[in-house]
Amino acid sequence: MSSHYTIKKNPSAAQPYHFVLVAENGKIILTSETYVDKQGAKTGIASCQVNSPHDDNYERKKSDALQPYSFVLKAANFKVIGRSENYADATGRDNGIESVKRNGPTTVIHDDA
Repeated sequence: MSSHYTIKKNPSAAQPYHFVLVAENGKIILTSETYVDKQGAKTGIASCQVNSPHDDNYERKKSDALQPYSFVLKAANFKVIGRSENYADATGRDNGIESVKRNGPTTVIHDDA
């Protein structure tokens, strides 16, 4: 399986569209913010493709949760593009960031909306 984006729709949500970035192993490595329409999700994907390779666009987070480590990918204008899952340790989080850097530039998009 190649890495790809998948556009999804939750019809019961006020902003029903979002996308996920899926790695070669089939695991979701980034989940986007929500959008009012499908075009918004496509614009978000384009932003992710451009911004994901750059380390300074990642905000590394730590909380008091059971799995406290996560990250947020931001655009150059500091708007959030997407969020990671939670990780048990900083190494897992940092590996997740490296995976998004590698897979984010993909141009393959699946539309499940």
